[in-house]
Amino acid sequence: MSEDDRTREMSRDPHPPRRPAVQAGRLWAGGVATAVIAALIAMVGFLIVRVLLQIPYLAPIEGDIIGGWDGAVQLAIAAALAALAATGLAQLLLVAVPSPMAYFGWIAGLLTAVATVYPLAFSTEPLTVRIATGVIHLVIGMAIISLVTTTVTSASTRI
Repeated sequence: MSEDDRTREMSRDPHPPRRPAVQAGRLWAGGVATAVIAALIAMVGFLIVRVLLQIPYLAPIEGDIIGGWDGAVQLAIAAALAALAATGLAQLLLVAVPSPMAYFGWIAGLLTAVATVYPLAFSTEPLTVRIATGVIHLVIGMAIISLVTTTVTSASTRI
């Protein structure tokens, strides 16, 4: 055996890296909790912008109690669905790709960037409304990324 062959043989890891085993129940319980938190962030963001800052965000300020909340409820539902989609993406990446959380971070981060910049670039709303929308989307995205990453870490074990 040549020296190159011995060097290659010694550099091989006799124990290849193991895939994480995911406790699906814990992962999805964390995903549902993340969805609730994302929806609540959307509602709090709506209240801060509408009540404290008096920016006509998602609906006219003169709207009645029920009608004035339509946009906020839609945003909360979208935020919750985004959190559940992020949980599904994380689970898919865990079983399909090497370094799954690196891919998750890139995908979720870029989707958050799109959700943040989109209203700034393509909305016809006043600038204050566009900025408020972008900031709320950014905070929701950051929370989802943080919580799903923590949930995956907690729900994964090396086998």
